[in-house]
Amino acid sequence: MLVYKKPSLVAKAQGDTDRLLILSRPKDILPFHVEPKNIVEDDPQERVSAEAAILNSRVHYYSRLTGSSDRLLSPPNHVIPRPEEIYIYSPLGTAFKVTGSDQSSKNPSIITIFAIWNTMMGTSILSIPWGIKQAGFTLGILILIFTGLLMLYCCYVVLKSPKAIPYVDTSDWEFPDVCRYYFGKFGQWSSLFFSMVSLIGAMVVYWVLMSNFLFNTGQFIHNYAYNVNMSDSEFGTNGSDRVICPYPNTDPGGNFTISTHYLDNSGNDTSDVGSFEHWWSKTNTIPFYLIILLLPLLCFHSASFFARFTFLGTISVIYLIALVTVKAVHLGFHLEFHWFDTTQFYVPEFRLLFPQLTGVLTLAFFIHNCIITLMKSNKHQENNVRDLSVAYLLVGLTYLYVGVLIFAAFPAPPLFKDCIEPNFLDNFPSSDVMVFVARTFLLFQMITVYPLLGYLVRVQMMGQIFGNHYPSFFHVLALNILIVGAGVLMAKFYPNIGSIIRFSGATCGLALVFVFPALVHMISLRRQGLLRWPSALFHICLILLGIANLLGQFFM
Repeated sequence: MLVYKKPSLVAKAQGDTDRLLILSRPKDILPFHVEPKNIVEDDPQERVSAEAAILNSRVHYYSRLTGSSDRLLSPPNHVIPRPEEIYIYSPLGTAFKVTGSDQSSKNPSIITIFAIWNTMMGTSILSIPWGIKQAGFTLGILILIFTGLLMLYCCYVVLKSPKAIPYVDTSDWEFPDVCRYYFGKFGQWSSLFFSMVSLIGAMVVYWVLMSNFLFNTGQFIHNYAYNVNMSDSEFGTNGSDRVICPYPNTDPGGNFTISTHYLDNSGNDTSDVGSFEHWWSKTNTIPFYLIILLLPLLCFHSASFFARFTFLGTISVIYLIALVTVKAVHLGFHLEFHWFDTTQFYVPEFRLLFPQLTGVLTLAFFIHNCIITLMKSNKHQENNVRDLSVAYLLVGLTYLYVGVLIFAAFPAPPLFKDCIEPNFLDNFPSSDVMVFVARTFLLFQMITVYPLLGYLVRVQMMGQIFGNHYPSFFHVLALNILIVGAGVLMAKFYPNIGSIIRFSGATCGLALVFVFPALVHMISLRRQGLLRWPSALFHICLILLGIANLLGQFFM
């Protein structure tokens, strides 16, 4: 069989004007074609055409020059048709279009853009208002914009990095493969390690949030069934749109940590539901209940079943945006600008706790370890940079919208702006129906996404160590027990998703966002003789920013 070209570009029936137009664009066409009468339809077909025989001879010529593993003497682009123009030309004289090829799965730009948006829109969106509060309203907005631009540039460097490698077929490479090419085994294993940090960090955050959402969902159902009113035991505003402050003893202007004792007893001070409180505790029992459900799901050989529910992520984000809009309209804006001084109810516009926001944003904008794969499905590869930029713009606008509205609408007074929680849904009581729906959506979404994350961890880790994605049931079970154990411990002793997100984001971002992309870019330019001191200085500053971002998390 011969691989041959689509006929429509140089069909015999075209007039001279069309032929001149085609020949004036040599980069858009290839020099060979299949005769239209040889394409399979309902009519009898002829034998192999002379043009097909010439192409076949040329391809065989190149294949004999070198072995299949050597790409230096592979057929050039003008000999091999583009993927979307490939036909299978059989010795019987007929050409068949390859169905189900890569081109059939290509997506238009709008689908690619929203795929990136949906992938980045994770749990970090719940912590954006808290991060803005930690940095200060004005400084928080500026940092969000600046960090988004930096992350976009580093993502662009990652996307372009395989194409800058000469004489090697990088069509199926990911960024860890690029790191292995430039830095050897060290680059391969270090990129794997930091990728594991981001994935396992996300799984720990998911476990904490699932414990939170399951607790509040169960409490809502119990209180509704038994007509229990919890409003008197919660410090917050009055009215139909209640906002609560779970930790009213928070020192305004200070950086607090969650009181485990307070969490254990939160909402558990009514005597008539003592038995329910004992068995339905956010930190003592719920994290362990989740083991019964999720540990068996993690041991599935394939995660394809759970991939069918990824659309729930889009629904959840859209509902969150609608929820934030409704709450902001009902609550109104409560803003006062105090540039450096802390007041009783408001935080200053510029705070020294801003590294906490940069750590959260590093994970919020993180997609660098899978951007190459996502962009391969883009139908128009020449628009990759534009589509990536538009996707980052949409993500940044979504974060700004949610963060600014929640911060501005938080009722201060009577509450303190410092009461905004790392999960802003915790600032609404469990009896709130709209928030109950949001928690239920997010709970079901996370239950379906959690096994997918575990599958990615298993594939990358087991594949590198054992060369097999599923070496045995006991290997997989041991790995899953370690991952689940980390989630349970954090959900019980330190359920602060803001801190978990910022530490994991700053750690994985140091390598996969700042250090490796900057070094790869500088090495590539140097080998081409194009590295100049302004570019070198800028990328060295990127590396220093990544280091400062990680170190800043330990001093805040």
